[in-house]
Amino acid sequence: MLRIIKRVLRSPKRILQMEEAIRNRDFASFSQLTRIDSNQFHAVCLDTSPPIFYMNDTSHRIISIVEKWNRSEEAPQVAYTFDAGPNAVLIARNRKAATLLIQKLLYYFPPNSDDLNSYIIGDKSIAKDAGINGIEDIEALPPPPEIKDNIPSQKYKGDVSYFICTRPGRGPVVLTDESQALLNSENGLPK
Repeated sequence: MLRIIKRVLRSPKRILQMEEAIRNRDFASFSQLTRIDSNQFHAVCLDTSPPIFYMNDTSHRIISIVEKWNRSEEAPQVAYTFDAGPNAVLIARNRKAATLLIQKLLYYFPPNSDDLNSYIIGDKSIAKDAGINGIEDIEALPPPPEIKDNIPSQKYKGDVSYFICTRPGRGPVVLTDESQALLNSENGLPK
């Protein structure tokens, strides 16, 4: 319970720090705040009685990959957070980092089938920029450079169902066509 109280009391300060990091385009601070907040949220979940286990082994592997990569670079390349479940949300520093990220993820988590089209969903141009056009490109990926001493790394084929690649959008828009809205304008509930 004490952990929950401390987390709540720190929230206003963290929100201000996050707003400042975004305003200043300070990815290093943004990344650190995002990762710490995600880790603290899941620590609180584990500290409840009975404990809540949202993340799974694959979630922890993704954290490890991101943390090793960030430590090997001069500045953080990726931020992570998780939904209220095992699903990672990874935010890359820039387009170059996004292409390296998809290479690393596909190296460690290759698809179960040859159907790359349903394994990478959304903005497929990130995979194309990373040189991934088919399953043979995934199989030919070299181990990430942050793997020390060429120690063979384990791959987790089939542990990830799919990757959704996106980029920042234009932000909120006022809809003039009510049929495009996802919420009912009369009661605010989903349609």
